[in-house]
Amino acid sequence: MRIVIAEDSTLLREGLTRLLTDEGHEVTAVGTAIELLHEIDSTTTDLAIVDVRMPPTHSTEGLDAARIMKARYPDLGVLVLSQYVEQRNAIELITAGRGGIGYLLKDRIADIDAFLADLNRIATGGTAFDPEVIRQLFAQQRQARPLAALSPRELDVLGLLSQGFTNSGIAEKLSLSVSAVEKHVNAIFTKLELVKDSTHSQRVRAVLIYLEQNASSAASPGRPGPEDGRRYAAG
Repeated sequence: MRIVIAEDSTLLREGLTRLLTDEGHEVTAVGTAIELLHEIDSTTTDLAIVDVRMPPTHSTEGLDAARIMKARYPDLGVLVLSQYVEQRNAIELITAGRGGIGYLLKDRIADIDAFLADLNRIATGGTAFDPEVIRQLFAQQRQARPLAALSPRELDVLGLLSQGFTNSGIAEKLSLSVSAVEKHVNAIFTKLELVKDSTHSQRVRAVLIYLEQNASSAASPGRPGPEDGRRYAAG
């Protein structure tokens, strides 16, 4: 797999480069968003790992570059790897396109094997989000318990979608036909008012609603919250 790392911290950039090179990947590392875009435009890349705040202003250069890359190359896997949850433009990046998106927090990565699995999932069109990212991104957009409209079977299907199962995988897991699963998935989209269009993935948006509501519920007293470091994955 060919990976481009855009990170202005020399220590982290070199550490990631060594880790991924040792895993057999071809790695190019750059220190600015401008260099990142040039590299992506110049070569065939499977995955870009991007910090949010990069030179020259250290605001949202990396995130802005990620949005540009996904618009130009929808099949490119993009992992936003940051110390911060940057709301501006992040929701649009996450919900647009066909998947291949992740957003993880640097300080909460404790398992290298899980991190490498996240990279492979994102590069092949799946998603991986830190639950704290989901909680913060959707804190201001929370609907009144949108999942309450779903039937128990639809909740089962949506839960398996959030774990990365395909329709055929869900059918096998729940002992249903693939056509029955497709009907449940379409009903989920309808009940969650996710209109089909050419720029936003209904599947990813449905999963994000599910993950955000469960992240909020899990933060209640007596239940494990987002601080347990779990990944939310789909695709």
